[in-house]
Amino acid sequence: MTSHAGTRPATAEEREDRVLERITAFRKRRPRLIDEVITLAHGAGGKSSAALVDAVFLEAFRNPELEQMGDGAVLTLPSGERLAFSTDSFVVSPLQFPGGSIGHLAVHGTINDLAVSGAKPQWLSAAFVIQEGFAIAKLKEIVADMATAAREAGVSLVTGDTKVVPKGAADGMYITTAGVGVIPAGRELSAQKVRPGDKLVLSGTLGDHGMAVMMARGDMGIDADIHSDTAPVHELVDLVLAAAPSTRWMRDPTRGGLGTICNELAQDSGLAVILDEASLPVLPMVLGACDMLGIDPLYVANEGKFVAVVPADEAEAAVAALRSHPLGAAAVIVGEIVEQPEGVVALRTAFGGSRIVDMLVGDPLPRIC
Repeated sequence: MTSHAGTRPATAEEREDRVLERITAFRKRRPRLIDEVITLAHGAGGKSSAALVDAVFLEAFRNPELEQMGDGAVLTLPSGERLAFSTDSFVVSPLQFPGGSIGHLAVHGTINDLAVSGAKPQWLSAAFVIQEGFAIAKLKEIVADMATAAREAGVSLVTGDTKVVPKGAADGMYITTAGVGVIPAGRELSAQKVRPGDKLVLSGTLGDHGMAVMMARGDMGIDADIHSDTAPVHELVDLVLAAAPSTRWMRDPTRGGLGTICNELAQDSGLAVILDEASLPVLPMVLGACDMLGIDPLYVANEGKFVAVVPADEAEAAVAALRSHPLGAAAVIVGEIVEQPEGVVALRTAFGGSRIVDMLVGDPLPRIC
């Protein structure tokens, strides 16, 4: 018989510490690619996307610039000047929706990736894959949307390509854009600069774009007046960096929404992100649509918003600067950075509890951007 003399039951605090240790160890593991074929989940920006990128693309093309794994690569020229370079593909369905079109997304999406990399967007390229039988009049409308978006943002579309595929091969049209921006001297944004006590500042309401596209598909039986938030954020980024010069990190919450990019931040920084549910700005119509569809607004795509991590003593100034611009009128502090539990994102609920905000595995909203 084994004696247990001298042992004592673990205290509640010790049990909680062990649970947190197991959670931390689990969340440090990068997702593994176990699928044999591509699924829609691999394009959702969550765990399946991360596994695909790690196992296929990063493994094949590994280099220091690619390993930055940001919205755009930061490149240093022989002269010492730094550029941000980004590329993105757009397969949204339908091609036009309340508040915008695939043409607006193709410009705004790449501009925003450059902006949150710290760059001032300058030049874009665009590649079009067009299905046979696509109406020229519709093509002109979408190209006009792109031209207007580029002109209003002060960028030039300087090169491109066009391919035509047989009917049924492209679902109308797909667009890929790439962009280059110049990073002003002294701008350094990185998850490694994030510190405990920093605040998360969100530039506006969540979920507008994803829900606008879902409603535009017309197959949900829901009539809701929701418009996409597609817009360029580079002017807002400049305002934040002027008001909060010690800003640490920025991202735009597109595929996978705020929940996904906060998980990426927690993993990359080795810290914890605590979101405050009561502070999350969601329009009533968007929240109602999400509730009816069983979708958490934290995971819904946005196309005209960004999140910045700023020191606590600069957070209010950052919010005030954003609210001075029409696109940032709903800006708010939505959370903070803490030291433990490492790599975890948690949400303080409106009822005084908390829950883990994990990365998505599946794709509740395919073809959103």
